[in-house]
Amino acid sequence: MLKKLKGYFSFKGRIGRKGYIISFISLVIMNVIMNNNKDSIILYCLWIFFLYFSLAQGSKRCHDLGRSAWWQFVPLFPLWLFFSRGQKGSNRYGEDPMELTTPAANASE
Repeated sequence: MLKKLKGYFSFKGRIGRKGYIISFISLVIMNVIMNNNKDSIILYCLWIFFLYFSLAQGSKRCHDLGRSAWWQFVPLFPLWLFFSRGQKGSNRYGEDPMELTTPAANASE
């Protein structure tokens, strides 16, 4: 379990669109909460946690497209991360996350 949890905060590997969109939505929700409670130090620490998580997920999504993680800081590139299909098959950043979740891949384990 700890190994899987560690993977969410790693900047290595690849994730698909669904995982990226979920992490993006969680950061947006955290920003809305922060705007309503600006004086809470606990929420500020939690926001830093979510920001780190979001950057890690964005890096892996860039890797899924075969790009460096720095591309997530290019204006409007996050829209590309939402809508584009990742590279099929493995690339220099790892295996295709879509292939890892197919029934054929799970049957071979």
